[in-house]
Parts: sequence; structure tokens; C-alpha cells
Amino acid sequence: MNDTTHFLYHYPSEFGRFSLVATDSALTHFFFEGEAPRFDTTEQETPLLQQAGLQLAQYMRGERKQFSLPLALNGSDFFQRAWQALVAIPYGETRSYGQIAAAIGNAKACRAVGLANNRNPLPIFIPCHRVIGSNQKLTGYRGGLPLKQHLLELERRHAGI
Repeated sequence: MNDTTHFLYHYPSEFGRFSLVATDSALTHFFFEGEAPRFDTTEQETPLLQQAGLQLAQYMRGERKQFSLPLALNGSDFFQRAWQALVAIPYGETRSYGQIAAAIGNAKACRAVGLANNRNPLPIFIPCHRVIGSNQKLTGYRGGLPLKQHLLELERRHAGI
């Protein structure tokens, strides 16, 4: 990490405490209960973190389908393209790892897409929970499969699917 100050704040949810990290200008990380940043942070709720927490709560209640926050994603060019493909998955829908790989121009990169999902610094905001196996089964999720199932069901319910 660089010399930029990272602010950290915690928000309760039915799935435990979520922690959000932001700089003065962009949201940078999301942590599930039991996870913590491996870099220095200042615990302080900033206006950006407050807005992110509000949008996250709205999403969890099914009131928000898209996030409108500045995001700062730090990763390789491949990861950046994979994460952009995740954002392009419509609310309430899913895609397979193979479909994401094909969407970013490398149909054989399924495992690399899985790694990009695993390294996603902003789960939920960058909706890696919308990626499932080619057999339509749920696959790993940093927040646990019960949360992944809940998020997909919440989106389907509110998308009218």
C-alpha cells in the first residue's frame, strides 16, 4: 500500500459485521466477519464510507440494484477486465466462469477468472457472487456459500425472476 490514508468502518448485517475501507476519494476494500486488512487503516466513518454503508444496507434489503460509488481496484490488467465483466452481469442473473472468460476474450481462462474472483477486493460491490459453475451449481465464495445463496435469491426475488 502507498502513503494514502485508508479509513475503515464496520457495519452490522444479518451475516455478521462487514468492514469497508476507503481513501478520501474511493472505496477500496470490503471485508467479511473475521477478515481484516493487512495494511494500516484509520478507524473513522467518512462521508464516502457512510454512503457505501447506506448503499450496502439498501442492497441487502432489496432496495438497490446498482451501486453508485467511486471504486479503486488494484489488480493486474486481467483482473481489472474480469472484475469489469462481473459488474456487467445483470442484477438477478448469473454467469459461469467460462462465460466470463469468453466475455473478456480468453475462453480458456476459466481458472484465471476464478482467481480474479477470489482476489476481488470489493465483493458484493463487484458481484462475484453472480458467478457459478458451468453445471449451474454454486461454487466457492469468500463470504461462504450460504451468503452467496442468499444474495442470489435476494436478487432473483427483487428482479422478478
